[in-house]
Order: sequence, then C-alpha cells, then structure tokens
Amino acid sequence: MDLKKVSQQLRDRVEALTFDAPVDTVYNPLRHAWAPHAAYLERYGERHGTGRALLVGMNPGPFGMVQTGVPFGAVSMVRDWMGIHEPVERPAREHRKRPVEGFACTREEVSGARLWGWARDRFGTPDAFFERFFAHNLVPLAFVTATGANLTPDKLPAEQRDPLLEASLAALRSLVIELQPSIVIGVGVFAEQQAAAATDGLGVRIGRILHPSPASPAANRGWAPQAERQLAALGVLPAATP
Repeated sequence: MDLKKVSQQLRDRVEALTFDAPVDTVYNPLRHAWAPHAAYLERYGERHGTGRALLVGMNPGPFGMVQTGVPFGAVSMVRDWMGIHEPVERPAREHRKRPVEGFACTREEVSGARLWGWARDRFGTPDAFFERFFAHNLVPLAFVTATGANLTPDKLPAEQRDPLLEASLAALRSLVIELQPSIVIGVGVFAEQQAAAATDGLGVRIGRILHPSPASPAANRGWAPQAERQLAALGVLPAATP
C-alpha cells in the first residue's frame, strides 16, 4: 500500500494550479507539513489493513491540517494522542493573520478537536480507531482571503475550483483503490457528493455524517452523539443499546 505516492502526486499536481481573487494566500500542507503527514500515512494508513471506513473531509483548516499535516489535525490531538510531532516548514508566502507555526500553534481547530476527541473517547488508542477508520481530506489546499478569512473550495469561482477538484477526485479514487474501504463516508454534504463522483464505477458504498464545524448549528448541539448514531445507521458501528 503506497499512500505516500498518492499524496505526493496530488501535492505536485495542485501546486501547478493558479488562484486569484478572492484567494489571497494558498497553503499546501502536503508540502510544508510533509514530515508529519508522511508519519500519519505510515503509522495509521499503510500499517493497517483494507476494509476500513474511509472518512473524507473537505480541505485543511487554518489551525488544523495547515499546522500539522493531518486531516482535522488539531495540534493537541495529533501531538498528544496520535504521537506525531514532526518538523513543519514555513511556507514561502504566509498571510500575516494566518501564520504557519506548526506544533507551536496554540489555537485548536474545533472540528479536529471534536472528531479526534470522539475517536479518543470512543476507542481509547489511535491503533484501535485506525483499525476501523482512516481519514483523508479531499482537497489538500487551504485558501485565505485578503482579510484572513478561511475560504472553502466550494466557494471558489468555477474556473479555479474545477481543475482543483479534478486533481483531488483523481487522488481520492487512487486512495480508494489502495485502501479498498468497506465504505467511504463524506464528513458533510460536499464531501459526500465529491466522494460519490470520485468512486463512480468502483462499487464502493457511500455515506455521510454531520460535519463537526462550529459553523454548523446542528454540530454545536452535540456533534459526537449525532455522529455516533449516523455511523451506527450506516452499519459502521454497533447501535447503542436502549
């Protein structure tokens, strides 16, 4: 299983793309945070078997994967729970409001803290979780506007979004072929739709769970128990006993 090759090819392909307004700064953690990303793939991707549930997020968050190289990668969860703490480089260009500080970053990505916090509380050890799941971000790039706001890929103009999605869908398809998951689960509606497009014809089951973003009123009403019920309904986890 060569997951690093999939990431390297995606990294190089998206670096050839150009972005303009409303994008001011582009971060590619597959480049500047390659060391922790490679450690994540080696430890929790390539050493575990096939048939797991593949969780697919949208793209890196400014205080998550941008800092740690790990999808939904809240610093404390990656460093203290997963045990990954590799050097992170400074990109050639940074937005002054969104610097890359790596594992020295003191801000936590809420989405990552929720997802990995649930994984820790539910499974205890990373190995126990990753025996049944793996997580991947569809798009590897993070976009920041001139004001420092986070811009998600679905908000990009079509002429910038379409080539990015083409590269990202091809990489996801390759990842699915490598991992042979039992199901691909979009974390949010956009990720579910793109996962379905990427795996068309592969005969892979597609599902969806609620995105843990703090921008989601539903997620703010207790994301973990809702996600647990959705995973149970998909047959990925056992249903809770009454």
